[in-house]
Amino acid sequence: MRSSKLVLMLPLACCVLTAGGRSVYVEAFATKSGAAKLREDVTAELRKLKSVSLVTDESKADFILGGGGEIWVRGYRSFSPRSHMKLPSNGTPIYGGYLSVELKSPGGVTLWSYLATPGESAGDVSKDLSKRIAKHLAEALPHVEAPHAASSDPRIAVALHAAGATFPYPVYAKWFTNFRIGDPGTAIVYDAIGSEAGVRKLLAGEIDFGASDSPEAIRDLAPAAEDRYLLFPSVAGAVVPIVNLPGLPDNIAFTPEALAGIYLGKISKWNDPILQRANRGVPLPDLDIVVVHRADGSGTSYAWTSYLSKISPEWKAQVGASLSPKWPAGRGAAGNDGVAKLVKELGGSIGYVEFIYALENHLSYGRIRNQNGEFVGASLESIAAAVDHSPAMHDDFKASIVDAPGAGSYPVSSFTWLVVPAHIANEQKRSAVTAFLHWMLGPGQQQAAALGYLALPKEIVEREESAIARIQ
Repeated sequence: MRSSKLVLMLPLACCVLTAGGRSVYVEAFATKSGAAKLREDVTAELRKLKSVSLVTDESKADFILGGGGEIWVRGYRSFSPRSHMKLPSNGTPIYGGYLSVELKSPGGVTLWSYLATPGESAGDVSKDLSKRIAKHLAEALPHVEAPHAASSDPRIAVALHAAGATFPYPVYAKWFTNFRIGDPGTAIVYDAIGSEAGVRKLLAGEIDFGASDSPEAIRDLAPAAEDRYLLFPSVAGAVVPIVNLPGLPDNIAFTPEALAGIYLGKISKWNDPILQRANRGVPLPDLDIVVVHRADGSGTSYAWTSYLSKISPEWKAQVGASLSPKWPAGRGAAGNDGVAKLVKELGGSIGYVEFIYALENHLSYGRIRNQNGEFVGASLESIAAAVDHSPAMHDDFKASIVDAPGAGSYPVSSFTWLVVPAHIANEQKRSAVTAFLHWMLGPGQQQAAALGYLALPKEIVEREESAIARIQ
């Protein structure tokens, strides 16, 4: 049960930080509670950095540091390892939420970003977040570059229409808005209607490019047309199991067999012995499990069922990996937002969504046991571990990073792709699409982390840059 809340929004002035001859204006995080402490903790951590100094002259700032999001207390962990209490006098707080941090130019262009979520044992959440913000900012500052001047011509010369995956929609919405700041002559409209529906529109010639979380979307829907389209990975993200168990502050730990059993309809109670063994000391209720899944053709479903197919021979034989699987159990909802909304409404329910949808909807998301035997939750670091431990990506940019080996890897990590025609007859549109792809692989990558998406590794970016020339 949520008993207190700290709301973090884009803020007011605080001070200026200078590094390497450049200055950063640090905005004070505006909060409904704890604002003064958060400001003090961030400032204290930045002062520890040898390469920076804090001043109060905003007019000399080259960059602006700000943050937004929400942190709240989900409940309390008792001092007794066998019980979980809600009263603060009987335990330590368990925090939920996130803080998106962005470094921007004075003109509002995001040049670096980071997503901080409370640690499992964050006794002082403000200090914990402040330490990580300072650490990652210090690492990023030497590589931050000022943006190029934007065009002063506000006229729209080209309008592009795209559609598809809901998994990356939050970062795509941000990208299309920010791309237009630097290129006012191009407007991109994106319909988040699901991977399958978006690719079908692309195949029908109704849109200029599509988006899918499945690298096999074209092959599955129109095998003969596969060589007419190019795939461009945009970011990596995570699909998380979201649960609604009122009064239970801890995030549930899931073994692979537990997730497969739940979605096969074989595990129907939250206090099933398989779940209890992975959650010793957690008072799992004698409550029916309500399974929620996507009702539309979905790349998020493809990533989820790809994982289940990898870890469960029974799932692979009965259902397999698909955009539109034949679900053995559960209720359907449209889009990541639809699944999040339905899980939020139904006590005892479980669903799966992209990471940021869980955070924005204040939903608990489970930790999953990986190949290394660790129960790992989604984070930028655990997605990065999955990418690092996965096989090299092929020349066609198809790759799966689900159930990646290695320490710290989050098991249901996935790339997401833009699907672009290899031949674009309209010269203006072809120029606009390629310009956006170059921007996406440059400034766009720096804007992904604040929304919980991992920027692409440098070697993949370099290969994609070269592949853009294949669009004729």
